[in-house]
Amino acid sequence: MEEKQKDHYWLKSGTINILQNFSGVFFGFAGFYVLVRVLSKHDFGVWTLFLSTTTILEAIRSGLIQNALIKYISSSDNREHPEIITASFAISGAVSLVTIAGILALAPFLSHIWDSPQLVGLLYAYIAIYIFSGLQAQFNAVEQANFRFNGIFATTIIKQGSFFCFVLVCYVFSLHVELIYLVWVQTFSAFLAAALAFRYAHKNLRWSEGISRGWAGKLFGYGKYAFGTLISSLLSSTIDQMMLGALLSPAASGAFNIAVRITNLIDIPGNAVATIVFPQSARRMETEGKSAIKYLYEKSVGTTLALVLPFVVFLYLFSDLVIHLIAGEKYNDSIPLLRITLLYCLLIPFGRQFGNILDSIGKTRLTFLVVIGSATLNLCLNYFFIRSIGVMGAAYATLCSNILGFIVAQVILKKEINTNILNTFVYMYRFYPEFLERYVIPFWKRKFVKGEK
Repeated sequence: MEEKQKDHYWLKSGTINILQNFSGVFFGFAGFYVLVRVLSKHDFGVWTLFLSTTTILEAIRSGLIQNALIKYISSSDNREHPEIITASFAISGAVSLVTIAGILALAPFLSHIWDSPQLVGLLYAYIAIYIFSGLQAQFNAVEQANFRFNGIFATTIIKQGSFFCFVLVCYVFSLHVELIYLVWVQTFSAFLAAALAFRYAHKNLRWSEGISRGWAGKLFGYGKYAFGTLISSLLSSTIDQMMLGALLSPAASGAFNIAVRITNLIDIPGNAVATIVFPQSARRMETEGKSAIKYLYEKSVGTTLALVLPFVVFLYLFSDLVIHLIAGEKYNDSIPLLRITLLYCLLIPFGRQFGNILDSIGKTRLTFLVVIGSATLNLCLNYFFIRSIGVMGAAYATLCSNILGFIVAQVILKKEINTNILNTFVYMYRFYPEFLERYVIPFWKRKFVKGEK
C-alpha cells in the first residue's frame, strides 16, 4: 500500500509538473514564434536582452528565499510554519525594495552598453511586474513545500497564456507592436497570476505575530548560498546572450536566443523532475540519510535523460528544418548555434540535480562555489571566443564550461553521497521497458482488451 501511494505521488506530481513546464515552455515558445515575425531583428534582440535581465532580477529574490522556504516547511513541524512563512515574506519584501532601487539606478547604464535606449522605459515599467511576481513566487513556494502543485500549474497557464493571446491577436490582425506594450500586458498577467496563487495557497498561509529572528537567520543563512548558486547559474546561461549584445549587436543576441529557445523545449522533463525531487530529498535526508539521496539523484537524472534523448537526436538531425519552420530563413545563422547548444543539453540534467541534491543535504556553500566557478569560466571563455570567432564563440564557450562543470560535479557527488554515474545510464535504459510495463500496457488492456471506458 505504501509503495502504491509513493507511485501515485510521483505519477500525479510528475504529470502535473510536466504539464506545468510544458505549458510554460509552450506559451513562451509560441509567443517567441509570433514575436520573431512581428518584431524586427533589432527589436527582438532588445527584447531578448530585456528578458535576460529580468530573469536574473527574479532569481535574485527567488534564489535567496524560495528554496529555503520549501526546505524548512517540508522538513519541519507544522507548529513552526507560521514563523517560517512570516520571516520568509519579510525577507522577500526587503530584497524586493533593494532590487527595485537597483533597477532604477542601473537601467540607464544597461541601455547604454547595449545601445538600446528602449530598455530604460521597459525596465522601469517592469517594476510593477516584479512586485506581483514576488507575491506569486512566495505563494507557489508554500504550496510546493506542502507537496501540492495544482496552483503552480494554474498560475503558469494564466500568466503566460494571457501574454501569448495578446501577441497572437497582434499577429493575426497585423497590429503594430511596441515593446512597451508587451511589458504592460505582462504586468496585467502577473497581477492575475498572483491573485490565483493566493487562492490556492491561502489554506497553508499562517502567520506569526512577529518576525522570528531565529528563523530569519536560518532562512537567510541557507538562502544566501542558494541565491548565489542560482544567480551564478543564470549568469552562466545568459551571459553569452548579454555579451553578444555588448560585443556585437542586439541582433546577434537574438539569433543565439532562438537556439536557446528551441533547446528550452528539451528542458521540460528536467524542470518537472527537479521541482518534485527537491522537497522529497529534503525530507528523505532527515528520515533515511544519504543512501536515499544517492538513489534519488541517479534515478532522477536517468529518467530525465531517457525523456530528453529522443528529442536531442531529432533536433540535431533536422536542425535546419526546425529553424526554418520556427523562425524563418532570415535566422539561418541560428542553425549551427542550435547544433552546439543541443550537445550540452545532455549535461543539464546532471547539473540541475547536482544543485538540488547538495542544497537538500545542506551543502549550499559548496554548490555556490561550483556554480560561481563555472559562471566565471563561462564569462571568460565567452569574452575570448566571441572576440575571436564571433557568434559561434558563445556556443563553444558555453559547451566547454558545461563539460568542465559536469566533471567537477561528478567528483563532488562521488565524495559526498557515493554516486555512480553509470547507474544513471542504467536507469535511463530501464525507463523505457518499465514505463511500458507499468503504465502503457495496463492502460491498453483496460481500454481496449477489456473494453472499459
